[in-house]
Amino acid sequence: MGDSAIEKKETSNVTDKTSVTEVENTNDSNDDRPVVLKVEHVAKSFRLPTEQATGLKMAFLNWTRGIKGYTEQQVLRDINFEVHQGDFFGIVGRNGSGKSTLLKIISQIYMPEKGHVTVRGKLVPFIELGVGFNPELTGRENVYLNGALLGFSREEIDAMYDDIVDFAELGDFMDQKLKNYSSGMQVRLAFSVAIKAQGDILVLDEVLAVGDEAFQRKCDNFFAEIRKDPTKTVILVTHSMDAVKKYCNKAILIKDGEIIVSGNKNDVADRYTLENLKREGKAADAGQRSDGSYPTGLNETVPLLAVRPSKEPVCTIDDGFDFEVEYDYRGDKDFYVALALHDIRRGGVSYGDSFDLAKRGHHTAHFHLPMNLFNNGEFRLMASMHEYLNGVDDHEHVQMVAFTNEGNSCDFSLRDPKGADNFALINKSVLQYRSLDTDLAVRQTVIKQR
Repeated sequence: MGDSAIEKKETSNVTDKTSVTEVENTNDSNDDRPVVLKVEHVAKSFRLPTEQATGLKMAFLNWTRGIKGYTEQQVLRDINFEVHQGDFFGIVGRNGSGKSTLLKIISQIYMPEKGHVTVRGKLVPFIELGVGFNPELTGRENVYLNGALLGFSREEIDAMYDDIVDFAELGDFMDQKLKNYSSGMQVRLAFSVAIKAQGDILVLDEVLAVGDEAFQRKCDNFFAEIRKDPTKTVILVTHSMDAVKKYCNKAILIKDGEIIVSGNKNDVADRYTLENLKREGKAADAGQRSDGSYPTGLNETVPLLAVRPSKEPVCTIDDGFDFEVEYDYRGDKDFYVALALHDIRRGGVSYGDSFDLAKRGHHTAHFHLPMNLFNNGEFRLMASMHEYLNGVDDHEHVQMVAFTNEGNSCDFSLRDPKGADNFALINKSVLQYRSLDTDLAVRQTVIKQR
């Protein structure tokens, strides 16, 4: 609330919602739907204090010494995009990329320092579920309070009240105080207010994974229905690429305050996965530390063992995945490396194999993994080092001497149009059910999403 004076001075940068009559679509000449949200050259920065001034005297001394006492953090840089009526528009990015700041600017909680935001229609923001709820009030009173904070009149809240209660399945509890609700009940009520609010544009920030399994199915059905309504527009901020691919028809990826990918939802989701894999790869913990200790899984005999991608950590079905195993074996026995392919999303070990290693000491072995069997997903390659206790001919007596932990294993992603059946591991091109009663069981026609 301390920034209210600054925000009032900046209100000229945002076009008033009620004064907008029409916005021209300048980006996509093939889409004749009206533009309901237009973000043009938006930039925003914050001041981070670096010097603490305990009074006017200290502030004056800092000023005379040329000490600003703060640094400028540029959160958003020249953001431009349009959202058409009926879009389910995704905004993704790592924590700290500027997503939430952008949503607050769109919702007129923050004002941009540069650029303009134009909104056509009634925008209902849900930046955080339950904000504005009072635990000392009943569920009914909180619905009306939250609706009033969102700008709805009492008559408008009356009209949507029954739908909110029915969706939350809390009809018997609405006259109890909110502090007596379980956490799950509070989230269900907040989410029901969010999605049942009768606005033209619904803004949701990380609010999909709420409630129990039955309630999530209900939410899933709601979003499936809202995607069919050409008058409703949803802006979704999420870290779930499954949600982006399932619900959205367009998306943008923000990195360090800039849009680096825009448009096709699959391209945005795949690039987000790649950015995360690259970031995680920098945190590898493989090798003896400066204090003489070893990461989990390593020791004096094997002070180094790591699996890394040879190229980009995203592959296709036809190309497969190239990786390398770097090791340093200082023992005196015959030894081998075992490799295991883990399915991160679905769970379990998908494949495993082992290779005898001919050279002791510090070496790097390169491998190729075919991926034509699999559907799209995220995978992790892990390695373990084993010694033959009685020589290479005795496979019964071996011992594991090292293994890769999460930090020095290799995460990668399979992204291919031919592997889009994400619920299953095995690709239909290599394995299919075969109907023995073709007059009774006919293969289902695939319905393409909008």
